[in-house]
Amino acid sequence: MKAEFETYLQELRRGTIVLACLHMLRDAGYGYGLLADLEDRGFATDANTLYPLLRRLEKQGYLTSEWDTAGARPRKFYRTSADGARLAEALGREWRTITGAIDSLAESQRTEAPRVEDRSTHTTPLEEER
Repeated sequence: MKAEFETYLQELRRGTIVLACLHMLRDAGYGYGLLADLEDRGFATDANTLYPLLRRLEKQGYLTSEWDTAGARPRKFYRTSADGARLAEALGREWRTITGAIDSLAESQRTEAPRVEDRSTHTTPLEEER
């Protein structure tokens, strides 16, 4: 992919990570494990994006968290809250609407007659009759 597109691709990915996290954290998970799971499922992101997102979603009430200190290293486990589940449903509906609209645009572009850029050489049916 062209480097000039990278900014746009990052913006698109950033929006999808919220929805992916809310779905994946219906079962509790911790940051590093979630990062690996997201990547395995095609949502490449980095820790500098994910951890602030998790903290923001928690602060907004869309995730809950608790510390597990039983292991050698304490881990903060996140889980989607009831409000987070409602947000995921709303975002999912909007995502499906948007993708349907984009698919419709792409399909209409494939089925429309090719557009003529240079009208100086193009004749309409009425002009052809003359």
